[in-house]
Amino acid sequence: LAMLNQTEVSEFLLLGLTNIQGKQHFFFISFLLLYLATLLGNSVIVFVVISEPRLHTPMYFFLGNLSCLDIFYSTVTVPKMLTLFLFGHQSISFGGCLAQLHFFHFLGSTEAVLLAGMAYDRYVAICNPLHYVLVMSPRTCMLLAVASWSTGFVHAMVHSVMTSQLSFCVHNQIQHFFCDLKPLLDLACSRTRLNMTLLNVVTTSIVLGPFTLIVPSYLYIISFLFYKVQCQEGRWKLFSTCASHLTVVALFYISVLFNYTPPSSGNSTQKDVQVTLMYSAVTPALNPLIYTLRNQEVKTALKKTLRRKL
Repeated sequence: LAMLNQTEVSEFLLLGLTNIQGKQHFFFISFLLLYLATLLGNSVIVFVVISEPRLHTPMYFFLGNLSCLDIFYSTVTVPKMLTLFLFGHQSISFGGCLAQLHFFHFLGSTEAVLLAGMAYDRYVAICNPLHYVLVMSPRTCMLLAVASWSTGFVHAMVHSVMTSQLSFCVHNQIQHFFCDLKPLLDLACSRTRLNMTLLNVVTTSIVLGPFTLIVPSYLYIISFLFYKVQCQEGRWKLFSTCASHLTVVALFYISVLFNYTPPSSGNSTQKDVQVTLMYSAVTPALNPLIYTLRNQEVKTALKKTLRRKL
C-alpha cells in the first residue's frame, strides 16, 4: 500500500509488439508453441537429472538448475505476452508490474551467474580431472548454486525497491510486452538519475562479471586441449563435453550484452523489445534441444527413463 500511495498511476498499459498489426494470431501460435516447448523440454531435463543416478554429477546438477530457471524465466513474460497477441493492449497493476520487473531481473541475473559456475565446472573437469571430485564436491556445487540464486535475488531487489520509490503521474503506456526497467523509467515523473546509474553500473556488472570469468575459463580449456592433449579424437571428445554450454552462453550473452551493456539513455526502442524477446522466449526453448541433441549421456538417460515408464 505504501508503494501505491506514492504514485498517482495505479496501473500500466502494456502495448506489446506494436509493429505487428495483422500478424497477431501468427505470433500467438508461434510463441505459444515456443513456450510449450520450453515447459516440456526443461521439465524433461529436470526429471531425467533427478531420476537417473548416473546424472547425479556437478555438470547435471547445474543443468537441472538452468532448466528450472528457464521454466520460471519464460513464465514471467510469455503468458502475458500471449494475452497481448490475442486481446491487444493489456493493463497490469503497479504491484504486478513491480513483481514482473523483480522476477525478470532475479531469474535473468541468476542465469548469468550460474553460467559462470558451469564454466568453472567444465574448466576443473578438463584441466584438473584428478582433483575434480575434490574441488567440485556436493558442498561446492550447492554453494555455487546458492550464490547464483542469492546474487540474482539481491540484484533484482535493488531495482524493484528503487523503482517502487518513483512517482508516475500521467503517462502509463509501456512500449513493451512486459514491465522492464528502461520503459518504466521513461514514464516516471520523478528524478531517475540514480535508477539509471544503478541500471548502468549494477546490471552491467552482473552481466559482465560472470562473462569475464567465462571467457578466461574457455581460453584456458582451449589452450589446454591444444598443448596438453595430443590425440585429435581425445581433444574433440573433451571439448564436446562443454560445446553445449558454450552454445548456451553464446545465445544468452549475445542478446543480453546487446541490450544492457551500452550505457542506457532510458529510451526503450523496438530493437530492445526484439532482443528481449530473443533471450526471454526463444533461448529457454532452445536450451533443452542444445543439451539433448549434443549430449549422449542425456539422450541415453532419456531413453532409459522412457523405457521404464512405458
